[in-house]
Amino acid sequence: MRIAVTGSSGKLGSVVARELRAAGHTVIGMDAAGTRGPDFVEVQLTDYGQVVDALTAVGDRHDGVDALVHLAAIPAPGIRSDVATFHNNMIATFNAFWAATRLGIRRIVYASSETVLGLPFDVPPPYVPVDEEYPPRPESVYSLVKVLEERMATELVRWHPDVSITALRFSNVMWPDDYAAFPSFDADPLLRKWNLWGYIDARDGAQAVQRALEKAPAGFDQFIIAAADTVMSRTNDELLDAVFPDVPRHGDVGTHDTLLSIDKARRLLGFQPRYSWRDEVG
Repeated sequence: MRIAVTGSSGKLGSVVARELRAAGHTVIGMDAAGTRGPDFVEVQLTDYGQVVDALTAVGDRHDGVDALVHLAAIPAPGIRSDVATFHNNMIATFNAFWAATRLGIRRIVYASSETVLGLPFDVPPPYVPVDEEYPPRPESVYSLVKVLEERMATELVRWHPDVSITALRFSNVMWPDDYAAFPSFDADPLLRKWNLWGYIDARDGAQAVQRALEKAPAGFDQFIIAAADTVMSRTNDELLDAVFPDVPRHGDVGTHDTLLSIDKARRLLGFQPRYSWRDEVG
């Protein structure tokens, strides 16, 4: 496929673009800033005209795309003001989705967030492992935008039944260089309780994007995307006893199995994490 990847200069986007190219796809990176080259276009995604133009054609670089991977955003709460975060992220996503559907692009995969599950879990989760079955619980403006994006996608596919939009609720994205810090988390189970001790290797994030591009049917669906394990050497029972003793446990939580359930992504997308920090840190 010829795929436009917004946010292609970011922590996840740069790896997604690289891995999709390695899989044989043609990738046109789009971002507010990046390395000049034949496969990158500088685009302000909050400007609808630029988005339409960039997805339609850019000189002799491309004359349209088959799919859109939308990863561009202010990537977390607290980086910019709440109002700036809302205005940037909501408008950028609306522009990307609206332009894609107007141009006949029928496959869209985009970055939602684990935050819609109720992070930072100052209010305990309803049960563990958490999954996609309970309603969103945004606790920040950043997360509120992610919830609104998912609702927008739901309505867009109702209007356009042939369109496929997949929301990937990525956990905390990590590169291999980040893993050296993981053993320090064991000092205090509260240090990483905010996302149930979860993470996702960027390379596995890219795998999830590719699986969704290949397998997601028409319509809208959302998937938690996390590594198969936690960031901790402490066992899950020890962590939950210390931090969330009253939260119901659905079945066997395993020793170090992720508490951000990826069962749905495994079942419907064929997603299977390949990377663990435990393989990188001696």
